[in-house]
Amino acid sequence: MKPSDRFDTQAFLSELSGGKIAAKYPARKPVSRQGDACDSIFYIEKGKVKLGVVSKRGKEAVVAILGAGDFLGEECLAGQTRRFGTAITLSECAILQIDKGSMIRGLRADPKFSEMLLAYLLERNIRTQEDRVDQLFNSSEKRLARVLLHLADVYRNEQQAGAVIGKISQKTLAEIVGTTRSRVSYFMNKFRKLGFIKYNGVLEVHRSLMSVVLHD
Repeated sequence: MKPSDRFDTQAFLSELSGGKIAAKYPARKPVSRQGDACDSIFYIEKGKVKLGVVSKRGKEAVVAILGAGDFLGEECLAGQTRRFGTAITLSECAILQIDKGSMIRGLRADPKFSEMLLAYLLERNIRTQEDRVDQLFNSSEKRLARVLLHLADVYRNEQQAGAVIGKISQKTLAEIVGTTRSRVSYFMNKFRKLGFIKYNGVLEVHRSLMSVVLHD
């Protein structure tokens, strides 16, 4: 369960006065770009967003896939003035943009909101550390399984048996996992034959895929 699930974040943010823009985005639409001014935070109400970073040599790395209940651009609260990466929608999204000043006023006005955001950021930090360990020590098969389970919210919700996570390309999955598209295709077919996923236009992930992650 996300920390934001224990606090009605959407209701709280909707009541903040001023400094907000609610918008709907089609799939494959940039929400923010790397190097843009970092003066606001985005709250994803619906849909999924890919956060990627491009190096000076033009190589792209996918940092995270974010979904409903996630924040984007919170680094502005720490004084960062430029966007760390580029955020692009993977599906139709409803996103609330809150300027930095309004966000700070909200944090000061409600301790519960502050506690929720702190817990959320700590959880994101732990996830980032786990991702680094995953890249260093686990096989591409296990890394792919873990990515799919995260997309289905199986890790954060113990009651979640699985979920339909919509359309996501094998190219994007390969970028997240750090492998080739052909390897992703091979493992996706393997997972489907074993009944761990259904993959026909949209992707459905089952909790049984956890056996791949737990297997030594």
